[in-house]
Amino acid sequence: MQPVKIKDDIYWVGAVDWDIRNFHGYTTQRGVTYNAYLIIDEKITLIDTVKGQFCDEMIQRISQVVDPGEIDYIISNHVEMDHSGSLPKLMEIAQGATVITSPRGQQGLKAHYKKDWNFRAVNSGDTLNLGKRSINFVLTPMVHWPDNMVGYLAEDKILFSNDSFGQHLASSERFDDELPLQIVLQEAKKYYGNIVLPYGRQVAKALETVAGLDIEIIAPSHGVIWRSHIPEIVELYKKWSANETEDIAVIVYDTMWNSTEKIAYAIQAAFEAKGIATRMRNLKTNHISDIMTDVVTAKYICVGSPTLNNNMLPTVAAFLTYLKGLAPKNRKGLAFGSYGWGGQSVALVENVLRECGFDLFEQIKVEYIPDEGLLSEITDKLKGEIGA
Repeated sequence: MQPVKIKDDIYWVGAVDWDIRNFHGYTTQRGVTYNAYLIIDEKITLIDTVKGQFCDEMIQRISQVVDPGEIDYIISNHVEMDHSGSLPKLMEIAQGATVITSPRGQQGLKAHYKKDWNFRAVNSGDTLNLGKRSINFVLTPMVHWPDNMVGYLAEDKILFSNDSFGQHLASSERFDDELPLQIVLQEAKKYYGNIVLPYGRQVAKALETVAGLDIEIIAPSHGVIWRSHIPEIVELYKKWSANETEDIAVIVYDTMWNSTEKIAYAIQAAFEAKGIATRMRNLKTNHISDIMTDVVTAKYICVGSPTLNNNMLPTVAAFLTYLKGLAPKNRKGLAFGSYGWGGQSVALVENVLRECGFDLFEQIKVEYIPDEGLLSEITDKLKGEIGA
């Protein structure tokens, strides 16, 4: 459990959760890293802690560098317990430490832990002097909680970016150039799509705030640390936060007797005929959090369900609830499905897509089993609507 040196007197001392596969509804096939950073200066400072069950792992790493009882400041950038879960135990060890957090962070930490620690609330523009170094704070509310903030260590050109630029990715490698970039960017996109997507406007504002900083390292709260591919991830965040889309159609569906699936493939044929890439996502075999990775940049969102008990299938309802909460903008939606005698599902799907603010294609609703002729008609009709 060795710490990892980032720069002179600055260390990663976090924890790696190799086994977690679900992070409050988000599948984490590659695990999770909880990042904490230790700065050795006249004032010994720890930036964030780790999930409570990994506290001992973090403390062992800190102990390789300094006595944890000598920590002067603990900066809490975010209240959520994957960041703050080790605070209670650590504060018993570092009894003289001051907890530095945002005003909303102070409220949240008191509400979570019912402790009257020595708090100091900071606002945007405030500076914490560590001795040779100083940390400048910027509040970033709703990226992705009201309490969020980031810190910039000017002397070392490090942005401690909190949840921005993070990935859920367990590895023994700590830096972006030590793993295949494609994997890191894919996990960063999934993280954005499932955690940060609703807050694009706030992300754009935060990007403007830090645009003038001289940054050599971005140290997020999850995943690898950026040092070689900062321009790439910053440009992607600009694109994602602006809701810029590509000519991609995500076709999401569940099916009972394959009729809705047949319609899904007729829809795929229409998009492909227009030169638009497609992603076929059967909800029986694809998790909603993986589908949201596609949604981040897809222009077209097509959702299909047969009718079950005067309703849509539960898997489709769950996806639509998740989609609506993550609130992607500037999309075009299509509701489709099959039915035997009720047929309510398609209108219900369309209502949710409308509530999402999507422009809509004409819905596709088929009674019983579509034959080849009807499927060809669906393809031809939709081809005429795409791009119209």
